[in-house]
Amino acid sequence: MKHVVRILCLLLCLTLMPLCALADHLYLIEDSSTRRLTEAELWEWDRESLSYIFNEIFARHGYVFNPGEQYDIWFRAMPWYTPNANPDNQTQVYPYVTDLEWDNYKTIKKVISQMDALGYPSHMAGKRCYTDYQPPRSGWMLTGFSFISLKSGQNLAVYSAPSAQAWRGANGRASVNTNGAVWAAGWVNGWLLLFYETNNGSVRVGYVRGSDISGRVDNNIQMQFSNRTATVTAACSMTDDPLLANITMRTLYSGEYVTYMTTMINQNGQAWDYLETQVDGKVARGFVPHGCLDIPQDVPGDLSGYSI
Repeated sequence: MKHVVRILCLLLCLTLMPLCALADHLYLIEDSSTRRLTEAELWEWDRESLSYIFNEIFARHGYVFNPGEQYDIWFRAMPWYTPNANPDNQTQVYPYVTDLEWDNYKTIKKVISQMDALGYPSHMAGKRCYTDYQPPRSGWMLTGFSFISLKSGQNLAVYSAPSAQAWRGANGRASVNTNGAVWAAGWVNGWLLLFYETNNGSVRVGYVRGSDISGRVDNNIQMQFSNRTATVTAACSMTDDPLLANITMRTLYSGEYVTYMTTMINQNGQAWDYLETQVDGKVARGFVPHGCLDIPQDVPGDLSGYSI
């Protein structure tokens, strides 16, 4: 009997090992809440990743980020993250950050300031959060989106931006049939941002007008985006399908200005920057591979009015 128990325990450990290995990738620095970080190890990361490492400290305590922006989308994809029901970070988060975590916050902030003073680009050489993070491989995945159930029998017009005058895929006939599966991220000025599989085996990310939808919609998230002017640094293809086919909406060229919205990650762990520009003279939103844009950096976290 003891021999059988030992075998079962061994099998259980072998079963759990992949899960433990996966968990190691869910934090950028897993022990930043229990170990003092050094400047040397932080310099191994690129400038942009430090802002995620910075915010990871506060996300552990349920910090509530601006809905739909890059940190909100990133951390909501992490199974350990539970945003506080009360969004007042001043009272719900900061008092519970430990002295060690505040010290790590100061060290990260110091390194970020040094990088900025030296003129380091956002995507400097070094470890990057997007390439080091390995998401779960179960089914569809585009960070920020979740499956929703819509009343069947509807055929809804899909636009690339939240406007009936926006560019529309499929030669101006893009639409989604609600008899199939649909994933949604949230609402933008009365339009629902969603993605779905098309008839040709690709997917499309776009907006449907809320007034066109019949029945209940199980998503009440009001999205917010960064809306920052960014510069294209290298020629790249813009697509409304960052998961499968990457079908080109148009080519962007170095030196162009676009509006950066947020960053999302697909099921293969690839990061894509979501932006707004024009296609065929119409406003359009789509994705380019992360690293094609020079994006002004946010100040990590929001510590305004809080004395440390």
